[in-house]
Amino acid sequence: MKIPAIKHLVETQPLQALVAAEEAILEEQTLPFAVPGEDEGEQLTHVLAAIFILNHMQDHQLEFKEALREYTKKVRVSIS
Repeated sequence: MKIPAIKHLVETQPLQALVAAEEAILEEQTLPFAVPGEDEGEQLTHVLAAIFILNHMQDHQLEFKEALREYTKKVRVSIS
């Protein structure tokens, strides 16, 4: 997971495009736009993170940095 890649997706892609990218990765289809990542797993991680962050920003009226912090907390809990 690379924070700059996630930030780039949040800043450049609307939610619908990110959802389409998630579906394309899961269906092993061509991505509708370039997604940073060394492989499909990392690309999917970046897309899912960007989706979470955009939704969290909208639902809670947060800035990117705050929503990113919430996402990283969620990840830490899931791997501990």
